[in-house]
Amino acid sequence: MKAMQKGFTLIELVVVIVILGILAATALPKFVDLSSDARKSVIKGVAGSMTAANAMIYAKAQANTTQGTSSTPGSTSVSGQTIATEYGFANSASELAKAMDLTPAADFSTSTAGEIQHAKAPTPASCKVVYTKATSTSAPTYVITDSGC
Repeated sequence: MKAMQKGFTLIELVVVIVILGILAATALPKFVDLSSDARKSVIKGVAGSMTAANAMIYAKAQANTTQGTSSTPGSTSVSGQTIATEYGFANSASELAKAMDLTPAADFSTSTAGEIQHAKAPTPASCKVVYTKATSTSAPTYVITDSGC
């Protein structure tokens, strides 16, 4: 009398595991949205780039003695762009953006005064870096808002 087979062979189990792995790999990206985290990281990178670009502008303004003040802004040439300065730093976010390489340009907006926004965010007004220009007693500040990224 022939014995009845009970259970599955090793090959059958491996095939089922491979099929489940393929299904999981194709379905997982539909459930995991990493774009918000990516936009938050981009905004943090923009803030770092703003800081670095402003440090370069300040160094050039100091070297050329074109710092300027709030009543008589100066100007400094950086990468072929003329940047308006006050107390050695860029006097607005749009001036500062001239010295930065915001690529692709369509992803960013400088239309709101004092801000660089991520234009592709669900709420661009809540995915931005707010730039406060320097005064005679304080350096510029950069405030990141990433709740709408």
